[in-house]
Amino acid sequence: MDVEQDPLLSCLVWLTKHNKRPVSAQVLTDGLPLVDGRLTPKLFLNAAARGGFAAKLAERRLDHISELLLPVVLLLEDERACILQSLDLEAKEAEIIEPESGGLVRMSLEKLKQAYTGHVIFVRPEYKMGDRSRREYDDRDGHWFWSTIWRSARIYRDVILASLLINLFVLANPLFVMNVYDRVVPNHAEETLWVLAAGVLVVYLFDFGLKLLRAYFIEVAGKKSDVLLSSRLFEKVMGTRYDSMPNSVGAFASNLREFDSIRNFLSSTTNTVLIDIPFMVLFLLVISWIGGPLVVVPAAAIPIILIYALMVRPSLRRSIERTFSSTAQKNGTLVESLTAMETLKTQRAASPMQERWEESVGYIARWGLRSRMLSSSVVNVATFVQQLASVLLVIFGVYMIMDQTLSMGGLIACVILSGRAIAPLAQVASLIANYEQSLKALKTLDEIMALPDEFDGERRYIHRPELKGAIEFKEVDFTYPGTEYGALHKLSFRLEAGEKVALIGRIGSGKSSIQKLLLGLYQPSDGAIEIDGIDMQQIAPSDLRRSVGYVPQDVMLFAGTVRDNITIGLPQASDEQILQAARLAGVESFVNKHPLGFDMPVGERGSALSGGQRQSVALARALLHDPSIMVLDEPSNSMDNASEDALRRQLKSFMGDKTLLMVTHKMSLLDLADRLIVVDAGRILADGPKDSVLEALKQGRLQVRR
Repeated sequence: MDVEQDPLLSCLVWLTKHNKRPVSAQVLTDGLPLVDGRLTPKLFLNAAARGGFAAKLAERRLDHISELLLPVVLLLEDERACILQSLDLEAKEAEIIEPESGGLVRMSLEKLKQAYTGHVIFVRPEYKMGDRSRREYDDRDGHWFWSTIWRSARIYRDVILASLLINLFVLANPLFVMNVYDRVVPNHAEETLWVLAAGVLVVYLFDFGLKLLRAYFIEVAGKKSDVLLSSRLFEKVMGTRYDSMPNSVGAFASNLREFDSIRNFLSSTTNTVLIDIPFMVLFLLVISWIGGPLVVVPAAAIPIILIYALMVRPSLRRSIERTFSSTAQKNGTLVESLTAMETLKTQRAASPMQERWEESVGYIARWGLRSRMLSSSVVNVATFVQQLASVLLVIFGVYMIMDQTLSMGGLIACVILSGRAIAPLAQVASLIANYEQSLKALKTLDEIMALPDEFDGERRYIHRPELKGAIEFKEVDFTYPGTEYGALHKLSFRLEAGEKVALIGRIGSGKSSIQKLLLGLYQPSDGAIEIDGIDMQQIAPSDLRRSVGYVPQDVMLFAGTVRDNITIGLPQASDEQILQAARLAGVESFVNKHPLGFDMPVGERGSALSGGQRQSVALARALLHDPSIMVLDEPSNSMDNASEDALRRQLKSFMGDKTLLMVTHKMSLLDLADRLIVVDAGRILADGPKDSVLEALKQGRLQVRR
């Protein structure tokens, strides 16, 4: 990554060094959605957090920046930035650090003001605390979900204020009707009627406007939280340790999609209902003021609905949880089938998948029906109780009218207010199912957010600008997660920087496991792996992989063009870099023949390319950033002899002083290696010069276990 072309990143890298906690540009920006390959002011805040800093973007005049807060990052015109080191208001001068040169420059305050945009980023180091203190801090920092919702607290405060006025305006209608029946009609007071009507109309206009504003504020708060939470959730998924990822991709994707249910639950309807519930007390008080003992009817109806809803909730929760898990299984079957469609068709394996699909769908239908019936029963009970309450109010109200303790208008007003008091409960009943589903989704997402991160922000990684390529495995044991049989057993070997080594052995002997451990995708169960004499766990994953070019046995390409797939790990690569990598990997041989060149589409998962072409693109992708370590896993198993021979020649000229660790079963590619390591059943069977090991294998002096 060219730090000099990114002023904000240059400033941040300088700050990490200035505060004696140097962090590489790759670590600071790994996984961030860079804009044109550069940090934006908002992304700067995320990158600073990775470097152990707390950062805040603010709008501030130069003469209002306190010297106690220096150094700070100033945003300048033309997307430039600098570090303000000191400020002398009396001399009207400032000292700045220019990221391009890293040198200290003294300039007049007036000249700096001309380039200054008025925006500044305050940066301060965060304190490192012990485990106990860190846990307490994290608790105060808040839950990943609720702390984000809390950011919209001011908006929800305005929503509550609007709801208060809206519910007060609800009283206008029953009071208007009561006064018309009790005073206007008996006295034929037409002028009073028009005055009351005009007043009610004004109230309704205010009510209409407030409802629009309330709905707008709730949607704004929901959209803000949705963007923040979605971004944070995906960033978490991308940063999760590979060995902690769930086994089923489809089920995992289904669980992530359940975030939509939480978002829908926080919609305007839900918030409106929940905010309206406390105002039931207000309506009951008004009913008591108008109708006296009539308040007993709605007051008794409310707990009946609540009790029934609480009785149904355990069964509803159980059915929703089973529906939830079945939906994840169904999506797992769908994703797996679509991914392996070619295999399903050629192996006539559609029948078992159809059976699994129908079993999941049937299970979902059964428990989904139960969930819907339970939730609808709550709605129906609430509606029935509401209707019964209206009838009872009328009956008791008629007797009170006969006793002349209640007027006709008062009875009508009580009926209207009773319906308004019970209505939120009927809507809440319909939200119970959504609440249970959202609660289950939140628990599942909590489990995802609790997965271990690949990058430990609390650890002080050793900053290495580049790795030379010396590799050593020391008594390494390794077992894949979820399995009992170990893949590697007390495995030890050492590669000097620039050494070319090939791993050979039977299928399942542990060759690919060695490479995956070297890439940091998995952690050894026991033992240690050192790079350039440093334990690999002390090196940031992004720093490690920047120096390693990896070509897997099973190549995965992404929908897009050849160029997109080559530059996916280095979007800012120049055309010269792309052409060089493409030439070395053999991509030019088929790209030059296509009218679109490097813009030719590869299809989903590279389906538009042959197996050999996909491997060439994967190799170009690995060579693009000129790594010091090359890790190749059967790099030519899908290529023809001519392509393989051309690849071998190009790689031999490219390797130079780079370290090579290659897995291959092809004798022709062994020409790239000077040393062979024979692996069998997770142990090293032989290790030595290529010719000596091959001769021993030919003579049968090495017995490979069967």
